[in-house]
Amino acid sequence: MRNNYFIEGLQGAGKTTLVRTLSALLPDHKVFREGDYSPVELAWCAYVTKEQYDVILTEYAPLAKEIGQKTFIEGERRIICYTQILTDIPKFHKNLEKFEIYNGNLDKDAFESVILERFGRWDGEGQIFECSFFQNIIENQMLYLMMTDEEIIDFYRKLKSVLEVKPYRIIYLDVADIRGAVDVIRKERSDDNGNELWFPMMTAFVEASPYGKKHGLTGLEGLLSHLERRRALEHRIIDGVFAENTTVLKSKDYKPEEILA
Repeated sequence: MRNNYFIEGLQGAGKTTLVRTLSALLPDHKVFREGDYSPVELAWCAYVTKEQYDVILTEYAPLAKEIGQKTFIEGERRIICYTQILTDIPKFHKNLEKFEIYNGNLDKDAFESVILERFGRWDGEGQIFECSFFQNIIENQMLYLMMTDEEIIDFYRKLKSVLEVKPYRIIYLDVADIRGAVDVIRKERSDDNGNELWFPMMTAFVEASPYGKKHGLTGLEGLLSHLERRRALEHRIIDGVFAENTTVLKSKDYKPEEILA
C-alpha cells in the first residue's frame, strides 16, 4: 500500500514548494491543496446541510451551474469548494465563508466530531495533502475556540487513535527564524505595485479572533506571538504524539533525498 503524506509548517515555511517537489518524486500520488475537495480537510469549503444548500442555490441562482460543479455530497452534507468559483457577485465568497467549519463557526465538540469522523472514514493511499493536518485545525482551536495547549494535544491523541492502521507520514518544515520568514512572505505575496496582500489579511485574522482580542495581539508583533506559540505547540504534538510518523526538515534548507528518508 502506498504511503500518504501530510505537508505541514508555519506560513512561509515553503510547503507549496515541498508539495511540488514531493509530487515530482512520487508522480503516481494525488495532490490535495487548500480549497480542493479533500477526503480529510475542509479549508476554503462550505460544509452545509441539504436545506442550506438549496437556499444557497436559490440566493445565487445565476451561479447554480458553477456551484453544482463544485459541490460534493457526503451523506446528509454538501461540500462546496466555493473559492474555486469565479464571480463578480458581491459578497458571494464572504457569505459562503460563514459555512466553513473554521473561524469558530462550530463549537469545540462539533468541530472535533467533523474532523475525527472524516479522518476516520478516510481510506486513501498514495495521496499528498497540503496544510491538512495542523495549520487550519490548530489555528481554529487556538484563535477561535480558545482551547488550551493541553486540550489541543488531547485532540491530536484522539486523531492518532483514529489513524492507527492507516499509512501516513507527516513532513514538517521547521521555521527557526519566524520573523525572517514573515518578512520574506510579506515581500513574496505583494502585488506588482508592492502592495502587501497576505500580511494585512493575516494580521486581521489574528486580531479579529477571540484569542487575539483577549491577549491584545495586533500588527506584526501580535502575529509573531501567535506563530511562536503555534510552532512550540506543533513541536509538542510531534514529539509527544506523532514522533514515529514525522519527518522534520529545516525550512528551505533540506536535500531532496531527505524528504523520503
